[in-house]
Amino acid sequence: MSDWAVGLSTGCFWQTSIFDCLEDIRNSGFGRIEICSFPAHLDYHDLALVKRAAERIEELGLETYSFHAPFSDRIDITAPDPGVRDFAAQELFKAAEAAAILNVRYFVIHPGPENSALPDHERFWRLQNAVGVLNRTFVRCKQLGIGLTLENMLPHLFAGKVRDLLWILGALDSCEVGICLDTGHAFLGEDLPAVVHKLSGHLWMVHASDNHRNRDEHLPPGAGEIDWGALLAHLEDLHFNGTFILEINGDGDRSSILTAARRSRVYLRELSHRLRVPS
Repeated sequence: MSDWAVGLSTGCFWQTSIFDCLEDIRNSGFGRIEICSFPAHLDYHDLALVKRAAERIEELGLETYSFHAPFSDRIDITAPDPGVRDFAAQELFKAAEAAAILNVRYFVIHPGPENSALPDHERFWRLQNAVGVLNRTFVRCKQLGIGLTLENMLPHLFAGKVRDLLWILGALDSCEVGICLDTGHAFLGEDLPAVVHKLSGHLWMVHASDNHRNRDEHLPPGAGEIDWGALLAHLEDLHFNGTFILEINGDGDRSSILTAARRSRVYLRELSHRLRVPS
């Protein structure tokens, strides 16, 4: 088994400029990062700013592994209104262009709106609408040289069920679309081992966070109730060879956040080491 890399999402500093946290992330021992697209953190519409960020990241010797596409109730790729869908698609295209400038490997999308009150009778049509926008987004990502991955969403949101995510994957024109497993979302929604097994043929990367199974707390791995030893053993059996991106909350000062991130990186590394060298 190859050593799984553990990176950090800059989303834990989403309320501040990306330029304020990059050096601290590097000095904390993280080599791989995922870039958060929140405008106050890094405005993906401002390509000159994105280029500056890319230059700074290169200066620091960091690797931009992934870019989290923007998500909000305004960015609805499932909307019945074609104008709303086209707006969502254009936002994703702009973000993908920024991701390419940052030289990321994967572009991570929430395949549905941040809305829990959608009528159930619209589900099939909305799934089809999502596929239409995602097909266009895949083509753009392919042109830009970046991979497209879909993230499993919270269980109360659209596409929060694994069956819906698998339906979308099966309906897409291309089979070159992967899954970013969000451990916190999966743990809240369904049996985590079952989710991993169902998505096993598509797993490219992991968003790693923990919770106590009552809300999406984005705790560092090991601080909640997920059985990380069992999860890593399952991923090892499936020959998963992607990266774990720590997606933890930004509560507290920068130093305490980075200390928790480092602790979780060590925790995951020690668990994976036990898999490779049994006692």
